[in-house]
Amino acid sequence: MAAAEQSSRGFGGSGDAVGNPVKKKVQKIDSPPKPVKKTARQPSRSAIPDHVASRMVRRVLLLSGVPTLLAMGVFVLSYVLINQGFVRIEPIVTIGVSGVFFVLGLLGLSYGVLSASWDDAPGSLLGLEQFGANLQRLRTSIRSMKRGG
Repeated sequence: MAAAEQSSRGFGGSGDAVGNPVKKKVQKIDSPPKPVKKTARQPSRSAIPDHVASRMVRRVLLLSGVPTLLAMGVFVLSYVLINQGFVRIEPIVTIGVSGVFFVLGLLGLSYGVLSASWDDAPGSLLGLEQFGANLQRLRTSIRSMKRGG
């Protein structure tokens, strides 16, 4: 097929498959949307209550954030030590130590979410007793989803 025929049949031109020109719809621009009035905060409709979500965020920031910052700090410290001539560090050591901290951060993320108490009482500092209960709830939920479809 010639290029002119392809163009007229819709393969890159502005016509349809028969060769008729296609009219493009032009969207009218209405007036800008009216600003939403700020009202009193409405209760959250999520499955996780606000007080539980804030507990999860605090634990995740601590248990995932600190190891992640340490993982990035390993690269900086390694760079400084090598450039100042204090120590010769193999790149695999830097990557390995940093990787360990990243894995700890990933585990901290999971633990931070699963150790938060769903009760109104805040629970213990580390949430060890809640971790087991929440892990069991998660397993039960996964099993019921597999059975139910």
